[in-house]
Amino acid sequence: MQPDEVRTTLETCEFFKGLDGGQLDGIIPICRPCRFEAGETIYHQGGVGAEIFIIVDGQVMLERAVSVGPRKGTVPVAVLGKGKIIGGWSTLLNEPHTLMLSAVCRRPAVLLAINGAELRQRMTVDILLGFRLLEKLCLLLRDRVQATLGAMDNI
Repeated sequence: MQPDEVRTTLETCEFFKGLDGGQLDGIIPICRPCRFEAGETIYHQGGVGAEIFIIVDGQVMLERAVSVGPRKGTVPVAVLGKGKIIGGWSTLLNEPHTLMLSAVCRRPAVLLAINGAELRQRMTVDILLGFRLLEKLCLLLRDRVQATLGAMDNI
């Protein structure tokens, strides 16, 4: 992806929308495009997450492995598409992150990977950027927790 395509992706992403041009300029260099095929797992529940991902194209299902007595399976939590963000949130807080869900491509997908530690470094230098992203993070996590609890109610 070219830098202008990365900028457009950031500008339209739920997490980075509304940042000014200078803030985006600092994030563009730490974005790495990656491709996944349908059925391919981006990350596994229980793994250690060091990156957050923006879905540029395609569709990703978040799911949680569960065990209820002798029954084991996976519960779909959400299906996300273009502009949505997934991944290891705690890296933005300088904490190790154990992933609570798995992310599996439902269709071929292009994602932008952003190393959480590098983004955190930019957030600590630009306090307004840090505040804006942590505010959005709180709202996103609220929505994901609600979706996960709703999915678990269907077991």
